[in-house]
Amino acid sequence: MPAIVDLNGKRGLVIGIANEDSIAAGCAAAFHQAGAELAVTYLNDKALRYVSPVAEAVRARIMLPCDVRVPGQLEEVFETISRQWGHLDFVLHSIAFAPREDLQTSVVNCSAEGFALAMDISCHSFIRVAKLAMPLMSDGGSLLTVTFYGSERVVQNYNLMGPVKAALESTVRYIAADLADKRIRANAISAGPVKTRAASGIGRFDELLDEVRDRTPGHHLISIEDVGRVAAFLASDAGASTNGSVVFADNGFHTVA
Repeated sequence: MPAIVDLNGKRGLVIGIANEDSIAAGCAAAFHQAGAELAVTYLNDKALRYVSPVAEAVRARIMLPCDVRVPGQLEEVFETISRQWGHLDFVLHSIAFAPREDLQTSVVNCSAEGFALAMDISCHSFIRVAKLAMPLMSDGGSLLTVTFYGSERVVQNYNLMGPVKAALESTVRYIAADLADKRIRANAISAGPVKTRAASGIGRFDELLDEVRDRTPGHHLISIEDVGRVAAFLASDAGASTNGSVVFADNGFHTVA
């Protein structure tokens, strides 16, 4: 009997690897272990040396710069994949950003410009990804993004990213409905807190980790490998019936009052 999570013969794009400790890196490793052929992106030349070891480890066939703020870069990623592969089976979108000064203040005090930038990079870029991926998924496919429990409940110091992630989760549902007749599904993975470079911008993040560990049943934090296994399942044919969902990978933290 074949493995439940089998990505042999599938090709996927991973957007958002920052370094070997990022959630996207854990997902890329799981995709590779399940047999997928991968394309990966890196933010800019400064980030390249941190992303290259991850790309090499997962034997990525395509590696391209992608800063969604730079006109044309995201489009070039998909154009390159179209030229070299001709099709795509899944995409992981794992990018989020807010200006530090807006992230580290209360929601009522964040600037309009900072809020708009956070929404554009963290949410609207997923819409752009879906639109660009659609022509390459003629046989169906899987669109994945990464969210956090702060979208549903107030998490201290998460601030404006709470509303932004709530918008991202709503976007997932609408994209799932829009593309269902094309057999393209969209889901969000709500990962428990992981100590990544992106998380370092959240104030008093170490205290959040301690609180989540204490409140989580079993008192275990999740790892990037845990998130990766969930992502691999959702990217595979085994996850074909899961669509428009927020799938938790947090060891049950979201169930505890």
